[in-house]
Amino acid sequence: MIIVPEKEIGALMVRKESYEAVEQVFAAMAAGDACNFPVVREAIGHADALYGFKGGFDRAGMTLGLKAGGYWPNNLETHGLINHQSTVFLFDPDTGRVKALVGGNLLTALRTAAASSVSINHLARKDAKVIGMVGAGHQATFQLRAALEQRKFDKVIGWNLHPEMLPNIEKVATEGGLPFEAVDLPGLVEADVIITITSSFAPILMSGHVADGTHIACMGTDTVGKQEVAADLVARASVFTDEVAQAVTLGESQHAIAAGLKRQSDIRQIGEVINGTHRGRSSDDEVTLFDGTGVGLQDLAVASAVVDLAVQQGIAIEVDF
Repeated sequence: MIIVPEKEIGALMVRKESYEAVEQVFAAMAAGDACNFPVVREAIGHADALYGFKGGFDRAGMTLGLKAGGYWPNNLETHGLINHQSTVFLFDPDTGRVKALVGGNLLTALRTAAASSVSINHLARKDAKVIGMVGAGHQATFQLRAALEQRKFDKVIGWNLHPEMLPNIEKVATEGGLPFEAVDLPGLVEADVIITITSSFAPILMSGHVADGTHIACMGTDTVGKQEVAADLVARASVFTDEVAQAVTLGESQHAIAAGLKRQSDIRQIGEVINGTHRGRSSDDEVTLFDGTGVGLQDLAVASAVVDLAVQQGIAIEVDF
């Protein structure tokens, strides 16, 4: 068995490899060559934690496994650890034997950012110049760095419930040589691309905050009841997602579906656009929305890439198991 510790992953895995792994697995899902297993996510009744499992099998990439972990909301304050904790287990699909154990914390941040980045590449207007951020926490910095690689943006604008956190994303904008402007929510109408990355349970981004032709990547809603954007905005948009069944039950689409404003058949997999079986954006005036719920196959694809890199660079720890 190969072990890749969390501390080694930052030096191994960069955005390019994460993007390629996620794009390939989305394509495999849409082609019917990969499937996610049902998600288990439960409150454990201790430390206010949510814990669960995401897994699947990618026949195209021959990747089988699961990610175990969740959210411990008191970690940072009490233990000096990040609140999201996870580990990825990979298995040999030919024998079922355990193949690798990989730290999953940085991988989760990288694959989440890669997913929105894939959606921007395939769905945003080619002439997009202004990117807007709703949310300025730890994950927002990963999102923005990855997004800036997909278009020649000339400005970053941002809003956060707690404005004192906005310097997090201003720093990323500055690193990219771009000006940053804090805006109120109606000011987001200036954006050509908007990424929402919050833990909200009530809509923040309204239809009136979004101009025609905008691409929205909704990356924070991954649980029943969560909501970042208004249901009528989802209804207005052409919606693409990582996995339709998950989007309509625990993703941003759940609220528009429940209100009868959207049908499940209206929502398409982003992998169809990658594979060329769906045209994606049909006009410069169309609002497109990526409902990024986060699927286990993303984690497995990025973890598999990490294992290969660790072996190539002599960093992998090999043990008998």
